[in-house]
Amino acid sequence: MKFATLRPAPDQPTLVALIDATGQRYWPLSTLLPDFQGDMQQLIRDWSELGGRIAPKGEGQPLEGTRLEAPLHPHRNMFCVGKNYFEHAAEFSSSGYDSSTSADDVVPKHPIVFTKAWNTLIAHGDEIPRHAGVTEQLDYEAEFAVIIGKGGRGIKKADAYDHVWGYTIANDVTARDLQQRHKQWHLGKSLDGLCPMGPWLVTADEVDRDTATIKCWVNGELRQDARLDQLIFDVPTLIETLSAGIALAPGDVILTGTPVGVGIGFTPPRFLQTGDIVRIEVAGLGTLENRVGR
Repeated sequence: MKFATLRPAPDQPTLVALIDATGQRYWPLSTLLPDFQGDMQQLIRDWSELGGRIAPKGEGQPLEGTRLEAPLHPHRNMFCVGKNYFEHAAEFSSSGYDSSTSADDVVPKHPIVFTKAWNTLIAHGDEIPRHAGVTEQLDYEAEFAVIIGKGGRGIKKADAYDHVWGYTIANDVTARDLQQRHKQWHLGKSLDGLCPMGPWLVTADEVDRDTATIKCWVNGELRQDARLDQLIFDVPTLIETLSAGIALAPGDVILTGTPVGVGIGFTPPRFLQTGDIVRIEVAGLGTLENRVGR
């Protein structure tokens, strides 16, 4: 199933909606689950009780003409993983922006984990803030994002997928000059509006992780093109690593890393500018597209 959050009209509550397989029509959950009054976070938390009761009835309503909200607003910062594709690890280490490793440690031996703040979230179709005067080196990072469904601490790799509710697309937009200047990555990753997410959430049963591809275009030029099975640390490893001492909770989001082809990987670097359009596709998840604003 696909779920989106529609941006409400001024006199209406936020609407959580069920999207059909083509992404063209939706059914308000208020018509399918009349007793459900919660948001996406609560839907995920109560999925074992609610999921089996959801089935579209009738023709639904056209999604065209509606505005999407970021599909999920997690209750804490998102977990992010750096340098999690071999070729991207090499391009980042050779870019001059990597302060996290030495020359003999280009490929990380353990997952590099940082957080991206909740204030970064924007929706498919929203403008990415340019933050001129704060950064001159805005970069894109296409990412496959994991949504935790069942929480827990000390989750083993063999059990990890039992804790995954679904997936979505994210763009881990990064101010590279701030990332380099401050050494720690949080500030360069967490300026307002630097995490487009969506267009919707897709339950885990609809995604073939073994064959799914991830691609990113900037102004129609293909920049990133990889398969999810090329991750250095796969999803079960990430979940085991994070949950070893941090209790994961329903609705937590894990951004799994970006493939080779980001702006700093070019000579000279190709940073985002006002008017640029970034489009990301992940097989089975749809398309996330955003324009860089002023």
